[in-house]
Amino acid sequence: MTQDVKEIFGSPGGSLAAKVRTLAPSMTRSMHRVAEAVASDPAGCAALTVTGLAELTGTSEATVVRTARLLGYPGYRDLRLALAGLAAQQQSGRAPAITTDIAVDDPIADVVTKLAYEEQQTLADTAAGLDTAQLGAAVGALAGARRTDVYGIGASGLVAQDLTQKLLRIGLIAHAHSDPHLAVTNAVQLRPGDVAIAITHSGSTGDVIEPLRVAFEHGATTVAITGRPDSPVTQYADHVLTTSTSRESELRPAAMSSRTSQLLVVDCLFVGVAQRTYETAAPALAASYEALAHRHRTSPR
Repeated sequence: MTQDVKEIFGSPGGSLAAKVRTLAPSMTRSMHRVAEAVASDPAGCAALTVTGLAELTGTSEATVVRTARLLGYPGYRDLRLALAGLAAQQQSGRAPAITTDIAVDDPIADVVTKLAYEEQQTLADTAAGLDTAQLGAAVGALAGARRTDVYGIGASGLVAQDLTQKLLRIGLIAHAHSDPHLAVTNAVQLRPGDVAIAITHSGSTGDVIEPLRVAFEHGATTVAITGRPDSPVTQYADHVLTTSTSRESELRPAAMSSRTSQLLVVDCLFVGVAQRTYETAAPALAASYEALAHRHRTSPR
């Protein structure tokens, strides 16, 4: 590859830079000319049509499109957008990163790969840091509970709903509360033998802490699922289940990354409870499947 390509794409230009360097050996000479052109003048090339770039490089439109696809873009239009972003970056001196690892010019296939890797890391970190003694104690309390209340707001509220739906499917009484007033009024009714679970990534969400405190003071067994084991919510928790504190970014905020680890903990709780209550859980699960089966069958015309 020429010095121009190495220098320009070697600057903070995201995945496009790495792709050009990596794929240069597999380019034909005509494709190489296209790569040199976009490297030497990304802003100028971004303003050109596919025909204009083909004429500029003495190649064909098909070659320009093949070059774009080799670089990982569906077509030339997508490459032009990436070049425009690179040009803006060079003018401002700032990297065009939208997240820590995902650049504005990343092809969607790269976005999928990077997010999948991040999800895997989040799950692995959560599993490695999960206290199985605390988990076992929480499972035991849930398995024998008269009633379970789960508190969560926003994305954590979705996880709370997921847990309660799972518990209901195996015949247990469970309620998810995202309304803070309703959560507190229900927490007042809890007593020893009941379980209250608070789900909060930050561990400092007041609307979740308050009902857990009320449940704790009324003698219920309390569980906190949080990314901060030293946060305020834990002072009212008999058992603390810690989730991964994944990196936060503009397009992947804590509400998104924390949900992955919270769902793993919820699944662990559910499976543990189902194991402990298998004699009643299995028939209840089968009955719920049967009750919904007709909704999944194709109706005759």
